[in-house]
Amino acid sequence: MKILKLVSLLLIAVLLISGCAGKGSTKGVKEIWYPEWWNEQEDLHYIHTYGVATRLSETMALDTAANNAIFEAAKYVETRVKGMMKTFEEEAGVKDPQLLSLSSKVVKTLANATFTGSKVTEQKMIQVEVDGTVRYKCFVRYSVPKETINKNSIDHIKNEEALYNQFKASQAFGDLEKEIEKYDD
Repeated sequence: MKILKLVSLLLIAVLLISGCAGKGSTKGVKEIWYPEWWNEQEDLHYIHTYGVATRLSETMALDTAANNAIFEAAKYVETRVKGMMKTFEEEAGVKDPQLLSLSSKVVKTLANATFTGSKVTEQKMIQVEVDGTVRYKCFVRYSVPKETINKNSIDHIKNEEALYNQFKASQAFGDLEKEIEKYDD
């Protein structure tokens, strides 16, 4: 009789453990939907960038998604990034002190590019509900001709080279002035 109770308890424990293990691992995981054309680069003549936005207004959702995609395209050509992080810690209290801490991180990204022949080639608008409010979620594919990106990259390289040559020339001129001053003395 004792063996039967022991086997029953072990069987119940195994069933409970195996039943809980499967359910807890995927709780709260939800797949995010994207259009079928999202993140594709199938056209040899274009670079595609993508933007998404969720707003109360259809127009604002479309404009914001398109601007996000254009910004992504501009980052291919030239991007400037500045960042800063600050961390503060303070201990307050006598009997039971508390450690108060604050961390802040700021990143600023600027992109600079001029595109010709670029356009929105795909867009998809859906309605979603956020906190009981209907909003519009817009997905946009923005296409830029590869030759435009290549031209912008080459122009950027040429500008950097010209600035470097100008710097070297002014440095050489400064060295020449120093040599003339030595000669005059």
